[in-house]
Amino acid sequence: MEDYTKYRLKSADELAPILAGTDHLFVIACNKCFKEFTTTEEPDCAAFEAIAVQQGKTITGSTKVDFLCNKTQTARKLKDMIPEGTECVYVVSCGLGVQTIADMMTETQEAGSKPIPVFAAADSLNYTGHHGMTLTKKSCDACAQCYLNITGGVCPIVDCSKSLVNGQCGGAKNGKCEVDPNKDCAWEKIYRRLEKQGRLEEFLNQPVQLRDYSKVNFKFVNDYVKSIREKRLDGYYGGVHPLERKEFTEHLALQRFPEPETVAIPLSMHAGAPANPVVAVGDTVKVGQKIGEAAGFISSPVHSSVSGTVIAIETRGHATRGTCPAVVIQSDGKNTLDESIQPHKSLEELTPEEIVDIVKEAGIVGMGGAGFPTSVKLKPAKPVDTILLNGCECEPLLTADHRVMLEFADDVIYGLRAIVKTVGAEKGLIVIEDNKQDAIELMKEKVAAYDNLDVVVAKTKYPQGAEKMLIKRVLKRQVPSGGLPADVGCVVSNISTTKAISDAIQKGMPLIERVVTVTGERLKNPGNFIVKIGTNTKDLIDYCGGVDSETEITYKAGGPMMGFTLSDLNVPIMKGSNGIICVDTEHSEEQPCIKCGRCVDVCPMELSPLYFAKYADEENWLAMKEKSVMDCVECRSCEYICSSKIPLVTKIKAGKTAVRGMK
Repeated sequence: MEDYTKYRLKSADELAPILAGTDHLFVIACNKCFKEFTTTEEPDCAAFEAIAVQQGKTITGSTKVDFLCNKTQTARKLKDMIPEGTECVYVVSCGLGVQTIADMMTETQEAGSKPIPVFAAADSLNYTGHHGMTLTKKSCDACAQCYLNITGGVCPIVDCSKSLVNGQCGGAKNGKCEVDPNKDCAWEKIYRRLEKQGRLEEFLNQPVQLRDYSKVNFKFVNDYVKSIREKRLDGYYGGVHPLERKEFTEHLALQRFPEPETVAIPLSMHAGAPANPVVAVGDTVKVGQKIGEAAGFISSPVHSSVSGTVIAIETRGHATRGTCPAVVIQSDGKNTLDESIQPHKSLEELTPEEIVDIVKEAGIVGMGGAGFPTSVKLKPAKPVDTILLNGCECEPLLTADHRVMLEFADDVIYGLRAIVKTVGAEKGLIVIEDNKQDAIELMKEKVAAYDNLDVVVAKTKYPQGAEKMLIKRVLKRQVPSGGLPADVGCVVSNISTTKAISDAIQKGMPLIERVVTVTGERLKNPGNFIVKIGTNTKDLIDYCGGVDSETEITYKAGGPMMGFTLSDLNVPIMKGSNGIICVDTEHSEEQPCIKCGRCVDVCPMELSPLYFAKYADEENWLAMKEKSVMDCVECRSCEYICSSKIPLVTKIKAGKTAVRGMK
């Protein structure tokens, strides 16, 4: 594969005059992008250091950074890294990286202090059509006649509308360009920066230079990149905008799915230990009766969704774990309620401890897919001031939570009030993406009566519903690596989970049914259904008319991004089953990574997924751990954007499993 390197280190002869007037230098090198990803570090940094030492220069330190022009990540990596006593910074990268560092050094200088000059130690190259990263302003034409050392890190070729190389045209007004009044005059920026660095005379004494270069239409590219960058940095770093495809079901009211003849209720539909069965084959059970007891602190009880007879306790298929013990019940069709199903006291009369017990006994877990026992979440170890109710439903195709908000709004509000009371929070915020205007209007109307409840409208972006992204978007708080929402004073709850809390308190009904979206381009009659836990998935697809396609279909439990592929449709609907989707099978062949950096662009956790793929192939699990693979939320944004079609999430999951097994 061709090596698409973006820069070349200047020769020792070229560097000698630049180094002559400087000392006590810090070196920052970019690990080249668009290249055959066989090495993780480039040799250019060491080569430059050797030249500088030969010139008798003192090096205060050096570092190598991937995708140096990605300002968000570079600023985080370089924080507090440049030692005191550094008089200048040399950058070994293309012009994009040089300008990024020059801008950062200017922005971070202390008031009244002299900014540290930044020098380019390499020449930019552009012979492939690839240049820099999507998040970065198009600010380098790679003309290979770099002016940045002379102009303080501001490029006149690109930043000046007229690409003047020897000073301003005299047409600027109030610091703005006469060609584009919204644009700062590049040469005024250059003069101001050089003046602060005490280098203005150095520039003015430069001879007039004639240059031969070919320009590209960078304005078109810059406008496009600006729009992409704004989306990527809106609310939180990264994320993607997959086609929503919610139009199949978002307008369809909930239907109660026909009574199943038999249900297979898994004893593991939650994080932690599977429940222990408390019924035997031949027992008669009723709706809401406990059939599985929680087996530990992180566990949850399981209840019957029908009345009838237990016909088996055996291993059955499971959407996310392959197989799992399940209680199989033959329904008698009567839906006889268990005597324990009784409404509890009013919310005002209940204590926080009583609410936690009700939620625990009702077997309520996170219904967005994670399945964490809600009773544990309602007893945070740290003070909580805000409850975030996740009404984003950012996965494409799914509309279950959207319909719950529209058709059970009062129950959702009741459940939110219960959570706020239980954890002693000051306020509850319902966060809804702006593609659900009907839900936004209804929820705003419902919360108007409560001073401590409000609706927050979030711009649609995936994976907004992930806890850490939601917290960052709404509260501007950063959950620490390995931490929980409670560490930053909040609890996040799913819409359907919150509605289940209302059912448990007001009706005494445990979690025995949920709303499921059954959808996909190839499904004949998509819909949103209230489905009993344990209902067979194939029955739902058959009820919707099956698929109308001659092409190969992929079935998933959940959404297209984070859902689990179903090789067997004979698996039961569980507490976390928010959707069953039928989509065309993607046939793509994995290609070698070209280190384009797009996965780094979109990772909302600000990780470097390309390294996870490389290290997983090498079975270098320790390196994956050191690159913070455990912080990955498996949102699949990296895989979605990957031009080489690398199954990144599969490799990440393998790495996580290996890391967990480390001693």
